[in-house]
Amino acid sequence: MYYDMSIIRRIENTASQLYKDRHVRGFLHLYVAQEACCVGIKSVMNPGDCVTTAYRCHGWAYMCGIAARAILAELMGKVTGCSRGKGGSMHLYSPLFLGGNGIVGAHVPVGTGMAFAYKYLNKDNVSVVLYGDGAANQGQVFESYNLAKLHSLPVVYICENNKFGMGTKAEGSSANTKYYTRCEYIPGLWVDGMNVLSMREGMKFALDYCRKGNGPFLMEADTYRYLGHSMSDPGTSYRTREEVKAIRETRDAIMSLKEKLIAGKLATEEECKAIEKKVKEEVEEAAKQALDDKFSPTEELVADVYSNPIRNITRGVAPWDMHPVKNVGKPINTT
Repeated sequence: MYYDMSIIRRIENTASQLYKDRHVRGFLHLYVAQEACCVGIKSVMNPGDCVTTAYRCHGWAYMCGIAARAILAELMGKVTGCSRGKGGSMHLYSPLFLGGNGIVGAHVPVGTGMAFAYKYLNKDNVSVVLYGDGAANQGQVFESYNLAKLHSLPVVYICENNKFGMGTKAEGSSANTKYYTRCEYIPGLWVDGMNVLSMREGMKFALDYCRKGNGPFLMEADTYRYLGHSMSDPGTSYRTREEVKAIRETRDAIMSLKEKLIAGKLATEEECKAIEKKVKEEVEEAAKQALDDKFSPTEELVADVYSNPIRNITRGVAPWDMHPVKNVGKPINTT
């Protein structure tokens, strides 16, 4: 867990620097300080369980088997990216990781559909669906709750409450900020999202509840983000630097686990430093490889649009008027 949280933060900080150096274009939403959520949750999921999340997805992509190189390459539009450079930051995918979705709250029905599939096919798997406090008031979220309860679907809905939807505090957007109580017919649980062990235990309970055929479950992970909503947001106009500093000093998930490991004599300071050194070297090498990788060629624009193309020609795609449709297939480096 300490290794996983450390490498996710290093990937995110590297992505931030690549953005500042103009190697990454467009939107970039970072997961810095929320690492305990994905690491704690994934640690108790079974093979075959799926994850669907929103656009702050790099940490989840890593935990679902996408290598650091494939993540960074995707951000830079390289052919070695997990979506062959065509998706970018908000659209990372791998088997059983259904994104990375850019439309606020619109992925919640997708994850609900996966839960329906599991039940329909009599599979002992659970669909895990994550969204932020900014998406918690979207209509499709409540529509999903309703369908999941009606059909008693094996789905865990998790609101990662990082306190701000873009630049708006939760109290300014939600009449009820206790997100785990937002559905009267689905049981809910509040969990400290800055404590990886709390996330692990809370998720263990939720998954067990769903696997026993009880239907959907709702969780709120009380977390925080150190950085702005995206790289274009300095994150200081709606909160103070002192507030962020206080969270860093008292609730940081990685430092908290390190202190527990050392205090419980499960690891030494030297062993933790060795992990940190390994993480630094691995991500630096991944970034170097991703920078050297080739950009996705222009023909990727019309590749993999359909699994079985209805038409053999796509029209009006620059720089060609007509271009053959083809399926390129899997990216070069996904694990």
